[in-house]
Amino acid sequence: MPTFTRFLLQTAVYSLLVCAAIAQVAQDTPQVIHLWPNGAPGYERRRNEPEEAKDYYVKNIHNPSITVYLPPKEKATGAAVVICPGGGHRLLVYTSEGVAPAHYLNSIGVAAIILKYRLFREENSPYTLEKEIRQDAYRAIRLVRSHAAEWNIDTSHVGIWGFSAGGEVVAQVAYQPGAGDPNAQDPVDRLNGKPDFQILVYPGPLGVPQQVPANAPPAFLIAANDDECCSVPIVQLLERYRAAKVPVEAHIFANGNHAFNMGYRSNLKSLKAWPSLLTNWLADSNISPRVNTAKHSQ
Repeated sequence: MPTFTRFLLQTAVYSLLVCAAIAQVAQDTPQVIHLWPNGAPGYERRRNEPEEAKDYYVKNIHNPSITVYLPPKEKATGAAVVICPGGGHRLLVYTSEGVAPAHYLNSIGVAAIILKYRLFREENSPYTLEKEIRQDAYRAIRLVRSHAAEWNIDTSHVGIWGFSAGGEVVAQVAYQPGAGDPNAQDPVDRLNGKPDFQILVYPGPLGVPQQVPANAPPAFLIAANDDECCSVPIVQLLERYRAAKVPVEAHIFANGNHAFNMGYRSNLKSLKAWPSLLTNWLADSNISPRVNTAKHSQ
């Protein structure tokens, strides 16, 4: 083969490899979408205020957004989960309670959408849990449903997951009707904002209903018994779910205290293994029946 021809062939092959690598990186790069194009309603003037992100957390959120992690198309089960990290409503524990669970969900074929919601306990915050933060959660779920075809998502398999204070965000939308406004100018706001299932990991006590409605989403609940703050909501919800005859699964570990995240850094075997319980629940509940349960089996 002539030298010049061989050079052209090698160049073409190299270009294809580079393009493939770029495509792979693009596929693996999460997409960030602000909940409202012009900023949060009533607070549009604050949309350009920079967030503060250091190490494990993010705060100073005035232009709430979702960050979308999608599994490979050939692995996607059609299920999606909006993740609400904790942080006491003063910050978001973004890495351990946002990115880590997103990677776990993708590994079993579930789309993961991390919600950066506004923080009502941050210094000088003008927001409230029952208004602006609830508004953020509803909008996130509706946005996911609006992108269902593009993201290979079944609109009837969209759930929400809350850690600690994020569990209190979940409570703002889990027990409400969630119907969209059919006359809304924005088509996203016409969609249903009620989650189809919920996952609560050591959730905070705010928003636990005195009575669980019969149309509450099926729930997966988990906490450690020595967590003085957030094991009580698990017990309360379990009792009230059972009274309402709504499907529920609960796990209370003897030890682990608060903020064990995905359990990966724990020395306790039960906590290290807890994601496999969630994997099995998603499959057994037909929420995500094609998840790879073997991947997380012990």
